[in-house]
Amino acid sequence: MKKRYLISPGPTPVPEEVLLEMAKPMIHHRTSQFSAIFAECAEGLKKIFCTDQPVLMLASSGSGAMESAVTNVFRKGDKALVVNGGKFGERWGKICEAFGLEVVWINVEWGQAVSVDAVAEALKNNPDIAGVFVQGSETSTTVAHPIQQISELTKNTDTLLVVDGITAVGVYPMPMDEWGIDIMITGSQKALMLPPGLAFISLSEKAWKRSESCDIPHFYFDLKKERKNLAADTSAYTPAASLIIGLRVVLKMMLDEGLENVYKRHDTLARATRAGVEALGLKLLAPESPANSATGLFVPETVDGGKLVKDLRENYGVTFAGGQDHLKGKIIRIAHLGYFDSFDMVVAMASIEMGLLKFGHDVQMGAGVAAVEKIVNERY
Repeated sequence: MKKRYLISPGPTPVPEEVLLEMAKPMIHHRTSQFSAIFAECAEGLKKIFCTDQPVLMLASSGSGAMESAVTNVFRKGDKALVVNGGKFGERWGKICEAFGLEVVWINVEWGQAVSVDAVAEALKNNPDIAGVFVQGSETSTTVAHPIQQISELTKNTDTLLVVDGITAVGVYPMPMDEWGIDIMITGSQKALMLPPGLAFISLSEKAWKRSESCDIPHFYFDLKKERKNLAADTSAYTPAASLIIGLRVVLKMMLDEGLENVYKRHDTLARATRAGVEALGLKLLAPESPANSATGLFVPETVDGGKLVKDLRENYGVTFAGGQDHLKGKIIRIAHLGYFDSFDMVVAMASIEMGLLKFGHDVQMGAGVAAVEKIVNERY
């Protein structure tokens, strides 16, 4: 027998009580029974997003919500300022270009956060920017971008701030209304502790007003239609019913824990993981602006990171994520968002120590684990 540990930044583990709820007999999605669940989820999501605006539920991956943010709000030829500091910043730009927007790129070194001054300079040089597109947490590089500071540049202007919060919402505070975020999205398989298949998006009043002049065709991802149906406690098209049934349990778990406690837990696990990495003498991918969703670390130059990740998954039963593009085979990404607690990080660090030793790297066994234990013990 081999017990499996899923420690990747998406999909993330699903709590047992959520799985059991989703395993109950299916109910029809056009009934008062399901509408009550749908309405409860809608109210809970507003608390997670910290907004008075409706949070729409789409049957798609997070990329579907990213596409809908472009196709429902902007016009062909609009200028989009895109922060490209990883695979998902790059995706923002590709989506904008696919639908006829003119992209102004801010290219950021992978592992670094965007400079607020660079965003300010780009806005100054391009006063007709219609929207700033950025990740709250760039999953591919485990970087947190300075969303609150960027929001100060856009909140009292006509420019919209569009934030991919797929690995940020539910991880650390990012209050949509207070900060002036105009469009924010997330996905089900990250901090919301569900299987993949649901995306969530909310628009500010400023963004809804801008949507009135949108000229990009859309059909399935029609946010006005979804908003109208949400007001009637239903969805425009067939919802991912099982996931929404599970979502009700997830939202209750998070709100019962308390959002401040949720944020503190993520912060503790992130600090512990980074301390463990440094105790092993390994280099962090994002030492200056690390995200609390996942920690990236460079494997030793003598070790093939791709083979290490595969071996840890197949022989040790521990699944991490590797690197993408030019970081492929060079890094490991350890998740600590969603359904993770202290001892998951102990398992993560112990498996990395064991794997590195197996691959011939001189490791002080237990050093990383001890560093993790010292910090997570703060919670008890």
